[in-house]
Amino acid sequence: MIGFFLTWIILLLIGMPITFTIIIASLIYMLQHGGIMLAAQRIVAGVDSFTLLAVPFFIFSGNLMNATGITDRIFKFAKTMVGHISGGLGHVNILASLLFSGMSGSAHADAGGLGQIEIQAMREEGYDDGFSGAITAASSVVGPLMPPSIPMVIYGAIASVSVGKLFMGGIIPAILCAFSLMVYVYFYSKKQNYKIYKKASASERWHAFIEAFPALVTPVIIIAGIFSGVFTPTEAAAVTSLYALILGIFVYKSFSIRKMRQIFKDTLSNTAVIGFLTAAISLMGYVLAREQIPQKIASFFLTYTANPLLFLLSVNVLLIILGTMIETMAIILLVIPILVPVAMQLGIDPVHFGVVVTMNMMVGILTPPMGVSLFVVSKVGNIPFERLSKSIIPFFIPLFFVLFLLMIFPDIVMFLPNLMD
Repeated sequence: MIGFFLTWIILLLIGMPITFTIIIASLIYMLQHGGIMLAAQRIVAGVDSFTLLAVPFFIFSGNLMNATGITDRIFKFAKTMVGHISGGLGHVNILASLLFSGMSGSAHADAGGLGQIEIQAMREEGYDDGFSGAITAASSVVGPLMPPSIPMVIYGAIASVSVGKLFMGGIIPAILCAFSLMVYVYFYSKKQNYKIYKKASASERWHAFIEAFPALVTPVIIIAGIFSGVFTPTEAAAVTSLYALILGIFVYKSFSIRKMRQIFKDTLSNTAVIGFLTAAISLMGYVLAREQIPQKIASFFLTYTANPLLFLLSVNVLLIILGTMIETMAIILLVIPILVPVAMQLGIDPVHFGVVVTMNMMVGILTPPMGVSLFVVSKVGNIPFERLSKSIIPFFIPLFFVLFLLMIFPDIVMFLPNLMD
């Protein structure tokens, strides 16, 4: 087993993509210990899941929303609602991310789609580039907490947990994250004396609301459909994609065949990356199971602590450290199958654990050097990565505060899911 990990680490250090490092290290192990004939079977089984079908549909719907101008209308509506508060466009940035998160399910779609609009608007109003980029990246973490959520779909699939309950469990934490970020922006902006907008009139707000309403109703459709049992979370993803397509063609009339080609290209590319990684992790799972690694890790945790809170704290520290080195989706697929059984043995509800882990993973996408959202924002906003890495540091304070609350008070997460029982 030591040889397996050494091979994996060496391949990572020489710069090979993580998916290939996992497959190569696993195949070498299986050649040495037998079981190579099972390799193809394990790879196929890793993606043979009805639940995982939700991933390409949510990616598709998020790309549709960005390509058809829906993000512009959401930003305009958010501006009329909170642009007059101290911090102006900082609050607009956060509220727009909260609203858009109910449609895309992806932090990267949020950072990439809304990010360009938000950073340009803040730059024109005299906001510092570092602050503008940092708040754009920080607010994108709300996306995978608010339903729909691609990380929660994957967590639910590999941990055999209700995706519908995970979606419901993320709503209150998402709102808390947005609120805590807005509190920080308010006091920081007061200190910097940033410009605020004149308070929008009732008619201006109503007009912006009417323009954005068809898009804003998307999360309501998703939540109501899942909550009432009309469709499953996977079917909800397909419904969301169809609804986004209808909005682009018939409501906003901003759809074109040229855009569709790019939408399909982006969707297929992102889906392939996630699917390939999921398949590779399934192969690695065979190796870990054969060596009884999950059982050994569970025994280690249970030996040193039987306290659920200490376990959650330990897991969060571990995941934050991993998040500085490994891509978020890889961490979820690698670590969750091992940790969920331990959490359940300690009496931690897997829905609560899933939301806490998802929140932690979203903090990970802001953490250099593997902060994916920082790379996305740096690219779309033309802001140096080093500058973003420094500017993002204060935003960890409100996010860690919310993460701590979720650990201490499970009912914050479990209140809405319990209503589904």
